[in-house]
Amino acid sequence: MARGDVSGAMGDLLDLGDLQGLVVRGYGKLPCAAYVLLHAPTSDGLRRLARWAAPRVTTGDESPDDQAMQVALTHDGVRCLTEWDDLPDGFSEPFRTGMDTEYRNRILGDTGTNDPSGWLWGRSGEEPIHLLLLLYAQDARTLTTLVAEVRAQAEQDGVRVQRVLLADGLSDREVFGFRDGISQPTIAAVTGGPDPAEALRPGEFVLGYRNEYGQQSERPLLQQSADPERMLRRDRSGAPDLGRNGTYLVFRQLRQDVDGFWDHVNSATDGDAAQAEHLAARIVGRWPSGAPLVLAPAVDDPTLSAANDFGYHDVDPLGVRCPVGAHVRRANPRDSLPPNPGTDASLRGVRTHRLVRRGRTYSDADERGLYFLCLNANLARQFEFVQHGWLNGNVFAPLDDADDPLIGSRVHGPSTFTVPGEPVRHRYRELPQFVQMRGGAYFFLPGLRALHYLAARPRGGSAA
Repeated sequence: MARGDVSGAMGDLLDLGDLQGLVVRGYGKLPCAAYVLLHAPTSDGLRRLARWAAPRVTTGDESPDDQAMQVALTHDGVRCLTEWDDLPDGFSEPFRTGMDTEYRNRILGDTGTNDPSGWLWGRSGEEPIHLLLLLYAQDARTLTTLVAEVRAQAEQDGVRVQRVLLADGLSDREVFGFRDGISQPTIAAVTGGPDPAEALRPGEFVLGYRNEYGQQSERPLLQQSADPERMLRRDRSGAPDLGRNGTYLVFRQLRQDVDGFWDHVNSATDGDAAQAEHLAARIVGRWPSGAPLVLAPAVDDPTLSAANDFGYHDVDPLGVRCPVGAHVRRANPRDSLPPNPGTDASLRGVRTHRLVRRGRTYSDADERGLYFLCLNANLARQFEFVQHGWLNGNVFAPLDDADDPLIGSRVHGPSTFTVPGEPVRHRYRELPQFVQMRGGAYFFLPGLRALHYLAARPRGGSAA
């Protein structure tokens, strides 16, 4: 049996009809997007709005050409809907406590200029976000109509629209000017056919399925008495499975200092345009076209713009072609991790920290940046590990550099970026901060059965 044939070896095919579509598609046919953050003064109002939204959710077995809607809840939102005293233990601890805590601020780099006191939304201690509606449309007019429908329904239900975050039109370039979205993990057990060898078990991204450790992902299971109508699917123990076909959504609004980035690389290369582009590419790890430096170390090669089938250890173990500290090499080290770089063991170590990214850029009169959205089944092992260990730390390689040269939080001030060379390396010092945190939260993106269950009526008391 092939390594990727998860449906036969490790569990069921993904239930696409119960899965929100964002997990398996980025809605590339819908270039316009808006994210609506909502607060409900009353539980009844939030339930009414959730019941209105639930049948409008686009599922994983749909590929719409006109519009799509997805629904996500914060921990406050789940409590508000259900009126539970506490959330079930199976919910991820980061989700249960939220993104803005003293501990999370330290490990995510949300200190200094990234401190939540300067966030536009998502700060603890203020009016909580309960619900997030993610809206996608074929054109600006359709999106405007969809946002207006949400506003009208929210007003009718007594729910406040805290903020509408409008994305730019969909592009394959992020605002620094580099092609983005190339290295996405493949999820196994989607189609029912053979999966490629690199496909990841669905439990890495969807709750209730086997993950790369061969274990079912942790998820909230309820007492049978909490679901007398049997709205939820039962797990093998007979417990109602609130997590089945759900996932966790990380949402972070990141301001990107485009002018500051290019001013810095131009200054560091004495205004030589070609050298400035090469330094920028070394910081990113790919050329603006998307061509990886490990395959095109000297000049950009647009024919390699979508290249993603490569490793680092055999061709560039020391980072002469692509610096070890480059952004894409830190975010996805591929086969370069110790203790056995270049082996299947190294690749397996990376497989357990992958993320499905669904972000889009934004721009307004004051700033440009990225609405970073990613999906994962284990917030601590996936998103938080990558953010803390690989991007803001140096646990995966013997680096002297403090953090990621592109998106690092600069907790300890300006950073240093090392470019290995022959015969000597070059160190670029005093890299300022190019990316600033502007708001964020952790969300639960439930399966459709779970969403209908949560919106049905108050539950109260304890769920587990």
